[in-house]
This record gives sequence, structure tokens and C-alpha cells, in this order.
Amino acid sequence: MFTHIAPKFNKGRILKTAMLENLRDFPREFTDVYYRDYTDGIVTGAGISVGTDSLTVAPGIVKHQGRIYIMKQPAALSYMATGRESAVKIRFQEGREDSDWQEFRSEIVLDQQLETRSSEMELCRFKLKDGARLRQDYQNFQDMATEYNTVNVLHVSIASFGKSTLSPVIMRRFAEEMLGRGGADPQDMVFAMMCLNEGTVSRDVILHYIARRLGIAYKDYGNVEIHKYLARILEHARGSSRMGMGLGASQRMIVD
Repeated sequence: MFTHIAPKFNKGRILKTAMLENLRDFPREFTDVYYRDYTDGIVTGAGISVGTDSLTVAPGIVKHQGRIYIMKQPAALSYMATGRESAVKIRFQEGREDSDWQEFRSEIVLDQQLETRSSEMELCRFKLKDGARLRQDYQNFQDMATEYNTVNVLHVSIASFGKSTLSPVIMRRFAEEMLGRGGADPQDMVFAMMCLNEGTVSRDVILHYIARRLGIAYKDYGNVEIHKYLARILEHARGSSRMGMGLGASQRMIVD
């Protein structure tokens, strides 16, 4: 589970070994300052791996209501086919404190209530048909939005400066396909390289790229809309590449 545990050093209290170990293992001031201006969301890790009948959440760091939570060990969660959309969430519990500790814990749950409450954070969602296999081996960028039998990370909030952003899984997939198609527009290449190099891409950067590339108004689109527009850009890039090949062929000259 994700936890937030901090020792309380009060005058007159006995200094315990566990309190010093906690201070040693978690440089709290550094992380709090470093991520102070980040939004709530996944800071790093917490990726989903699919098994035959269980999902595994990788170790990671998340930020919730200004607090940094760390999960050091992977967590497994059983799932089954219901034909209904379900979401894997982190559910944060109310804090507790005593004379020695201030403690905030969480649990990872599978919930058919898709709406994310203030005490929750989504890690992925899926809708699995009876007899089908849950998968995350996406065939292409558009496949990431497939409704059935596919791990969907479009609704995940990634912690970033100022605004939450899209999962690096989405942006890396976009970049790989764009570079593979060899789009003719230089800004496509620059943006794709940025996605691969940066890991987490600022939401504002993505929105400005979409607006300029498609010639549409700059708006704070939702994650699903952003994915749709990025998929449209990939289709444009594919068409441009084919047109470029055609132009190249038309310029050949045969001398008799």
C-alpha cells in the first residue's frame, strides 16, 4: 500500500530506533520542496502489469492533497470478467497520529464506480468480457482507447508542474509511431523527440502542439480529447508521408 509516515520529535519523548530509520530512509524535506509546485497525481512508477487473473501495481510515488506517498513493494489485485467497466484506484485513508507518529495510509482497490472521489486516484480502467483476455499489448496508438478487454490509462492523472498531464505510456507510444512514420512536418519530429526524452510532458506543451498542428483553438482539453487529437495528427502524418513518396516518384526523369 502507499503510505505517508513521519516521526514526531517532541521534547520529553523517547527517541526510538524506528523513528531514526524512517528519517534515514526518506529525505522528506527534499521531496516536499522538489515536488511542492506539482499537482496531485502519479509522480513516478505505479505502472500496471496484467496477469492471468490478477493485476500488479509496481512500486511508485504519488502525490495526494499535497502529501508524498511511497509504495516500496509491488501490490497484487485480483480481477474477473464482469462485462462492466472497472477502475483500479488508490483509496486514501484518513490520517492518524499519536505522540510519536503522523501516519497516512492507503489501499489499492478495484471499483466499478468510475467517478474518482477526492480521497481516490485512478491507476487504470478496463471492461473485460466473459471468456476474453485482458491485455495491454497495444497494436497502435488508437488501440489505447479500445473499449473492451484493454487496460486503459487515458484517465490517469500524472503529477506535473502546474497541471496534471498524460501518462508517459501514452506519449511514448505517440512518439514511437510518429518517428516510425517519418512525418514531413518538422514540429512533429521535435515534439516526438521531446516525448521520448522528457518522459513526462507538460500538459501545456501538448495542448499548444495540438492547437498549432491542427489549426484549432487552444483549450484545456481532457485526456480523452487529447488522445483523439493526437491520433488525428498521426493519421495526418501518415498521409503526408505517402504524399511525399508520391511527389518523389513524380520527379523522376527518364532520358531516352
